[in-house]
Amino acid sequence: IVLDRPVIPRVTLMVLDEIQVCPRAISALKYFCEDMPGLHVIAAGSMSGAAVEAQTISFPEGEIERLSMYPLSFPEFAAAGGQSAVLDGLRSYGLGEPLPELYTTKLEKLLKQYFIVGGMPEAVQIWADTRDYSLVDELQRAVLEGYAREFAAHRSLAKTQRIRMVWDSIPVQLAKENNKFVFSHVKKGARAKELEDALEWLNDAGLIYKSDLAAQPELPLSDVADKTFFKVYMSDVGLLRQKANLHYRSVLAADDNYARFKWALAENYVLIQLKAMGVDSWFWRSDASAEIDFITDCEGLLTPIEVKAADNTKAKSLRLFCQRYNPKLAFKLSLRNIGVYLENSTEVWSLPLYAVHRLKEYLAAAD
Repeated sequence: IVLDRPVIPRVTLMVLDEIQVCPRAISALKYFCEDMPGLHVIAAGSMSGAAVEAQTISFPEGEIERLSMYPLSFPEFAAAGGQSAVLDGLRSYGLGEPLPELYTTKLEKLLKQYFIVGGMPEAVQIWADTRDYSLVDELQRAVLEGYAREFAAHRSLAKTQRIRMVWDSIPVQLAKENNKFVFSHVKKGARAKELEDALEWLNDAGLIYKSDLAAQPELPLSDVADKTFFKVYMSDVGLLRQKANLHYRSVLAADDNYARFKWALAENYVLIQLKAMGVDSWFWRSDASAEIDFITDCEGLLTPIEVKAADNTKAKSLRLFCQRYNPKLAFKLSLRNIGVYLENSTEVWSLPLYAVHRLKEYLAAAD
């Protein structure tokens, strides 16, 4: 109507961007579905989960198809940057075949680029167009500043401050050796009930992911998860690097002075790739010295996944887990080449971090 163009049934597409700022537009989706079924409608919104929750508005379930959008995964990043050929080369090898240096060198370089740029579409586009990390940095800083402004919209000053404190604590908490999320590390003396609403807001907004503890792993893992004991990750590894103020040169040089945070980046990266594959995950901890970064029940298999940032793959916790629970498959993710060995009767696969997107292929191929 505004553009003086007719609505052509099953041809016209209407896009309602940032729909979360207009509650009446959300309510109108039901009208479009019932009274104008021939009109194609797409409603898009950033942080829409948190915005809708805050305004006590619900989408008309059953009448719209909901689709959650995530930052680009590692394979999507490679494709966007015109580097699909190197991943195609990886896929040309069988699941059990080690990769030649021709591919490992290029894939490790590509992985570092992903750690720096992440998967935010505009950051990836800037990288694809310019190959200029400083321009990527500028965009990422602008995105983080935009989030800070969004925290203050439609909320009390007290809640805004709580959200910012939780948000600012995430890189620090991830870098801890025991990286369980601790509310008292957000603010000295703080208790969960003071900050959990802020944490849930960030989770609803899609800015963070929570990984719950499954101390007694049984299928299905969702039934044994302890939601009071969890880790928190950021939804984009590039923004995590930027928020931690880690310079891209340190990542490129694999500087030993950031060894601990390198592990945090690697762990956050793996979670993002699992999310991209639709693989739900939890973590396991026996005591302070035994922990598995991720466990999953994808394909009906209880599967532990241990993450290492470099090529050191000593994994006492994985050995203990295999001895106790005897899973069919287990994975060690690092920078080491593809390989396999038996731990008791468990088939343990060593996979490079840049090959984690093939994990479901290994699970599907399990006898």
